[in-house]
Amino acid sequence: MNSPNEPFHGIIPPLVTPLMGRDELDHDGLARVIEHTIDGGVHGLFILGSTGEAPSLSYRLRRELIDAACQHVDGRVPVLVGITDTAFVESVALAQHAAEAGAAAVVLTTPYYFPAGQTELISYVRNITPELPLPLMLYNMPQLTKVWFEIETLKQLADLDGIVGLKDSSGDMAYFEDAAKLKAIRPDWSVMIGPEAKLPEAMALGGDGGVAGGANVLPRLFVECYEAKLANDDVKLAELHDRINDFQRIYEIGKYASKYIKATKCCLSLMGICNDFMAEPFHSFRTPQRLQVAEILNQLDIPVTQS
Repeated sequence: MNSPNEPFHGIIPPLVTPLMGRDELDHDGLARVIEHTIDGGVHGLFILGSTGEAPSLSYRLRRELIDAACQHVDGRVPVLVGITDTAFVESVALAQHAAEAGAAAVVLTTPYYFPAGQTELISYVRNITPELPLPLMLYNMPQLTKVWFEIETLKQLADLDGIVGLKDSSGDMAYFEDAAKLKAIRPDWSVMIGPEAKLPEAMALGGDGGVAGGANVLPRLFVECYEAKLANDDVKLAELHDRINDFQRIYEIGKYASKYIKATKCCLSLMGICNDFMAEPFHSFRTPQRLQVAEILNQLDIPVTQS
């Protein structure tokens, strides 16, 4: 577990948001997901990220989720809260709510819809950081936001004490390596990888762990992979990484960009942890896709309790 005085590290799942309906949080499902991941040894939880369908959720539901998650976690692991929004004041308001609920940090991507220039982005982060009551982790997600936190921009922002690191979901490992090198300037920063199959490579480049969506489903697998890399146990690492790569086949099912979230929620549904209701406009997998996911889980000897 991360302590309050050390950089974030290890495996921090970007938690799914279990839903009962369009604007209804599944509290029981959320509790089961939290217990499942904490029992798997994760080092923190990240709510209201991409996997959590944050942009599709009402502000009311986001606050309900923050309260419910922080209350259920009860300090056992740090809770990081995504506050990304197109409106500056809404991000600040959500951060304030997260602080009141007991979260450990907030996470912010580049604002989406209208692409910001790097000069604008620097001003934005410089303006918002002093307004935030919690430490800030930046989140590089150019596939969805259309804008990178460029390395030079990160260098210029490194003088802000409120920033504690970066989650990089770009998949560009040259970029990740350059980002990890920024720890020479800010040794207190955490640099975490998003694409979960790249965890060992990221750690070899100086990364501190992964924000792995697959750890919703198989938390222990990702924690053991992280630990094997730390221990330089190459044999065990290769075995675990092969299993992670086998698991990645669930993300090849479906044809829309939402398939990553659909597949993750489908796994949890098949395992009896929470249902797979998706926030609109997205649909959960239909029966043919569910059967494909179930087959992959069966091949990996993961118990499937639901049809």
